[in-house]
Amino acid sequence: MVKAHFSKRIGKFTGDRRVLVFLILASLLIAGRVWLAEHPEHDPWAPLDLRDPVGWATEAKLQSLREDVVECRGVLDRSDVVHEILEPAGEGACRREDRTVLTTLPLSPNSPPVTCSASIALLLWEREAVAPLAEEIFGSEIQRIEHLGAYSCRRLYGRDSGPWSEHATANAIDIAGFVLADGTRISVLNDWSGEGYKAQFLRRVRDDACNSFSTVLSPDYNAAHADHFHLDMSPRWRSVCR
Repeated sequence: MVKAHFSKRIGKFTGDRRVLVFLILASLLIAGRVWLAEHPEHDPWAPLDLRDPVGWATEAKLQSLREDVVECRGVLDRSDVVHEILEPAGEGACRREDRTVLTTLPLSPNSPPVTCSASIALLLWEREAVAPLAEEIFGSEIQRIEHLGAYSCRRLYGRDSGPWSEHATANAIDIAGFVLADGTRISVLNDWSGEGYKAQFLRRVRDDACNSFSTVLSPDYNAAHADHFHLDMSPRWRSVCR
């Protein structure tokens, strides 16, 4: 029988081990780069494209748009999202330099101008949460998302002093309810409480809104929000979800 003989020196030299470690790390790096190239939604360095699925890096990219209007509009252009940019309006603390309208969103009674980052958050929320959950729970498409407005030149809770509301620059929108294609109406005021399908739908779309918006306030927060969800893209907060 012929016996195999192996050098006893293999693996004993520091240089050998270093080369082996380097080759393993290089292989992992190359594999990781290839995988990220195929999954840009998980790549924190890849430009945000709204046509990609939502991934690990999507939320951070959304938050980075809050104070970068130029990049935000670049995302809309890159993603082929139909939108309209309006001229600035207002004065002082209520000056709205960024007025963006997404005409394809099913907002009612109209599609109000909001900031670019708020418009993108609305788009993703409707696409990734509201529409799929309507199909899952009710077997129907969303026909309208009813809102109470986006712009209001006021301080928080209408006080005479204190911080300005995100509504003062249309960086927020208040959602009051939803109407399905089969005529079913789901109201935050009337349907939030309970264990029925409407309450389940409202709670799940509220929770999922927190994946897109900086601030989400619902009837669970206080009585002032008993009839709507407050959704905003404030640069002061991140992931406030109540």
